[in-house]
Amino acid sequence: MLTDVEIAQNAKMEPIVKVAEKIGLDEDDLELYGKYKAKISLETIKKVEKNENGKLVLVTAINPTPAGEGKTTTMIGLSQALNKLGKNAIVAMREPSLGPCFGIKGGAAGGGYAQVVPMEDINLHFTGDIHAITAANNLIAAMLDNSIHQGNPLNIDVRQIVWKRVVDLNDRALRHTVCGLGGKVNGVPREDGFDITVASEVMAILCLATSLEDLKKRAGRMIVAYTYDNQPVTVDDLEATGAVTLLLKDAIKPNLVQTLDHAPVFVHGGPFANIAHGCNSVMATQLAIKLGDYAITEAGFGADLGAEKFLDIKCRQAGLKPDAVVIVATVRALKMHGGVAKKDLAEENLEALKAGLENLEKHIENIAKYDLPSVVAINAFPTDTEAELALLNECCQKLGVDVAISKVWEKGADGGIELANKLLEVLDTKEAHYHPLYELDLSIEQKIETIVKEIYGGDGVEFTKKAKNKIKKYTEQGLGDLPICIAKTQYSLSDQPTLLGRPTGFTVMINDIIPSAGAGFLVAISGDIMRMPGLPKRPAAVGMDIDENGKIVGLF
Repeated sequence: MLTDVEIAQNAKMEPIVKVAEKIGLDEDDLELYGKYKAKISLETIKKVEKNENGKLVLVTAINPTPAGEGKTTTMIGLSQALNKLGKNAIVAMREPSLGPCFGIKGGAAGGGYAQVVPMEDINLHFTGDIHAITAANNLIAAMLDNSIHQGNPLNIDVRQIVWKRVVDLNDRALRHTVCGLGGKVNGVPREDGFDITVASEVMAILCLATSLEDLKKRAGRMIVAYTYDNQPVTVDDLEATGAVTLLLKDAIKPNLVQTLDHAPVFVHGGPFANIAHGCNSVMATQLAIKLGDYAITEAGFGADLGAEKFLDIKCRQAGLKPDAVVIVATVRALKMHGGVAKKDLAEENLEALKAGLENLEKHIENIAKYDLPSVVAINAFPTDTEAELALLNECCQKLGVDVAISKVWEKGADGGIELANKLLEVLDTKEAHYHPLYELDLSIEQKIETIVKEIYGGDGVEFTKKAKNKIKKYTEQGLGDLPICIAKTQYSLSDQPTLLGRPTGFTVMINDIIPSAGAGFLVAISGDIMRMPGLPKRPAAVGMDIDENGKIVGLF
């Protein structure tokens, strides 16, 4: 089998103008970035606002394991299959960060014969959106330090600066730094640090904004520091809001590309799925809904993180009403949740699969709590046995959920026909009555407890003294009615990464609360959440190269 990059390089792409024509757009609606990439103009976004809405489908997954689940690949293949069936389906997905690309995870444009192209461009610099976010974030940092250097008129307490600089690479050496060294002319010395760009609140506000004006308002609300009397200092206070918005004037426009078989795809935004909500931009999703009969989108990590935040934060803020959810699982990953080591996953093990199925069952139950119908997509592997697949199908039938085998990695659109037909059947026969899990007028503690008990299956929540003080502080500052974004491990329903399957009897510890006032949510920190990843012992970058003809190798 060819590698992902070889498959992508062998694909014959259509000019992006021709792809746009399939969804009713012409060249005047596009801002071209070469022959195969384009941004959608803000005028076009306004023009299609009155179009009838298509069906909105979220693709999510079980808790991720090293065995792999293939959520993005399944989403892309599902759209390819729907289009092959004559449906007008559009994908709205996140754009990859360079950090994971050069680190351990690789790119995020799908895989096998269910990919988005030009794959090399999407996984590298693309249209420069993430670089613009980096510049905007670091402009705020520079203006913050300059304000302190120029007499500190805002009375900023240098011990309470919460805004970090960012870079779109994995670089552990930058996690904790000291800036302002070298004498009086070089600023005020203080402790600092870097996050990866996708963890910046600038990325979160870009992905939740509904217009350029909304983006500007969100940017102005972002909290960067606190004064000596504990009052928040915002981007508006720094008088940086206009310049920050200016840097993002092109990045806010969704990007249009295509699948291997020329179906339209919007790739736009990608906030860190722990510290933020982990979904592509609202504007890209709305475009897909207005221009397609079916809009297929995804959310980061498993359904306990990505789907919950999509449904309780993104949909609530943007007024989106999803029609169905696809939950991706693999026999291999479920066996790992059932206690099988990665090296033994190729062997049939019905007992382990039965134990691991409890993880899938919990996610199915959780989606039902939002009054949404779901379909289970089994991302097939050659090692799956008939007995294992039969057991999985039996489990889903008992829960009243449809299940379909997906072979899109191997066969592209043809491998997704069964899943596409099953989804269409569900959309035709089952009604969605979406509602958020909790009301915003609950206290901060009550909202966190609701998520922990209802979605994670925990017994309750413990708050550190620091977290309790933060809750009191933010409630007094009028932030208590914001939705909650819990940052915890993605590997477990609990806050302990080694508790696989469907753990019970656990309590989630909340260590800290961080306001994302611009994005419009409070981040509850559980465990040690890494905002600047490091590179593995042998980074993916080691295997990458480009020859004298410009041919790329090693990108995946």
